[in-house]
Amino acid sequence: MFKGSMPALITPFQNGELDLDTLEKLVEWHIGEGSHGFVPVGTTGESPTLTHEEHEIVIDTVVKAAAGRVPVIAGAGSNNTVEAMRFVQFAQKAGADGALVVTPYYNKPTQRGLIAHFTALHDCADIPIIIYNIPGRSVVDMTPETMAELAKLPRIVGVKDATGDLARVCEQRLACGPDFVQLSGEDATAHGFNAQGGVGCISVTANVAPGLLAQMQNACTAGDYGTALAIQDKLMPLHNAIFTEPGLVGAKYAMSRLGLCSDEVRLPLTSLTDETKALLDAGLVHAGLM
Repeated sequence: MFKGSMPALITPFQNGELDLDTLEKLVEWHIGEGSHGFVPVGTTGESPTLTHEEHEIVIDTVVKAAAGRVPVIAGAGSNNTVEAMRFVQFAQKAGADGALVVTPYYNKPTQRGLIAHFTALHDCADIPIIIYNIPGRSVVDMTPETMAELAKLPRIVGVKDATGDLARVCEQRLACGPDFVQLSGEDATAHGFNAQGGVGCISVTANVAPGLLAQMQNACTAGDYGTALAIQDKLMPLHNAIFTEPGLVGAKYAMSRLGLCSDEVRLPLTSLTDETKALLDAGLVHAGLM
């Protein structure tokens, strides 16, 4: 259903407003480069600083631009269950193929609360849901046991795992079954994630280097981990540079260097320091992109 290299799409801005023309061009570019799907309005899409109207406009734009050629998993997370229900229902209405729902941040629900939250979202619409487990940001970690309980629901189909713990892939595979879709949420370990049983990555770096990331995922799918590792070696300095400061800021700067979009971000995020820009330039050169 969902696999391969799926960019966690940035949301381009121009003078503080959505730049939808550029967003549509990026969708076309990514498809031409071999990306296997899109994930708009996640954290990399600056969801925390988009209005609800903007959130829905971006999803609608990406779904229409993709036109069924590759799947679209719409960001639909919130720490307010009612608000998340609205986003999940809109994702279905817009024609998205799935919804990505982060574990509720800041209010720190228990595992029982996580089950209740995701069950409510499962029951509110008829769209596949990918759990997004990122304890470094949400300060709550969904255990494999909890995930296994949710995996019993027919429309809870997988996880974007950003724990960085590769043992989790095996634990979740045993708990949830081999058909439960496991997608990496961390570029630096995506190669190893696949070797453990993952089937792809929702990637920040794929905003900048979609062709290389698609090739790496294709190699993993074919069992050619030697080729995949060689590509990972080319990309590792770029991965590290992108995440020196908040990843979406690094991705937008690198994309601006390639002439793809503006590097404009919304407060409280700010533009990169000169030192980080130099790291990104070096990463682009190492990857053969500049």
